[in-house]
Amino acid sequence: MAALICGSLAFDTIMTFEGRFAEQILPDQLHILNVSFLVPSLRRDFGGCAGNIAYSLKLLGGDPVPMAMLGSDGAGYQERLRSLAIETRHVGQVDDLYTAQAMIMTDRDNNQITAFHPGAMMQAHRSRIVAEPDVRLAIIAPDGRDAMLQHAAQLVEAGIPFVFDPGQGLPMFNGQELAQFIDQATWITVNDYEGRMLCERTGWSLQDISRKVRGLVVTLGAEGCDVWENGERTNVPVAAPAEVVDPTGCGDAWRGALLFGLERDWPLVRCAALGNRMGALKIAQRGPQNYVLDFHPE
Repeated sequence: MAALICGSLAFDTIMTFEGRFAEQILPDQLHILNVSFLVPSLRRDFGGCAGNIAYSLKLLGGDPVPMAMLGSDGAGYQERLRSLAIETRHVGQVDDLYTAQAMIMTDRDNNQITAFHPGAMMQAHRSRIVAEPDVRLAIIAPDGRDAMLQHAAQLVEAGIPFVFDPGQGLPMFNGQELAQFIDQATWITVNDYEGRMLCERTGWSLQDISRKVRGLVVTLGAEGCDVWENGERTNVPVAAPAEVVDPTGCGDAWRGALLFGLERDWPLVRCAALGNRMGALKIAQRGPQNYVLDFHPE
């Protein structure tokens, strides 16, 4: 069974600031903010939510099918996906735009400041979802606004259950639109901040939302994650990493594990536990697609 992964493909430029942002940014001077950070370490990686999730799922032995748009500079990413034996039939290209680019700066406390240029991602709605024999599951990850709205409706029409994971894209939608996503989705995943925003914009509590879907997961970083099912909460403890090196892509590694478990009809708590383990594995390596599996997922 294949999992359709709707989201971005991007190039990540990752920089390390050896100090703390909190020591450089004066809260009472934000109206005249003008700061410069010296970043001795800089690296360019393959990234984007669809690419990172596909990498995680493939590593575990799943069958990812990313649906995303690349720009005129995206040939190398296409080759990267093929080298990993990841299906590219739904990876398009826009010749007059750049591939999405994320510029990520991380301080010594693993706080991050990100600048994101969407580029070709904003044309992701050109790809249309139809029923396919091998696709039995999907995820809507951060993508172009129109693509997220249209792909959700198309998944419902195609009868494909999906995970709604708005991530950084959540602020693009108002309460009515988010309520519609919830009604359409089978599962929902958010981090704790996104969970609070989702509740605020829809007027529903986490308990309420969990009763509208098969399951809701709220990731909590170092505190693991909360799995909500039919109004009941179960905390899934964090998996301790070997070391904390780079948080970039940890959430996507978690999502890939979630899809792996859902493909196999695992209980949601078991899926979340594997997600925590994959997140711990990823955080010990630099870059979102440079870690390797050191355990058997089943």
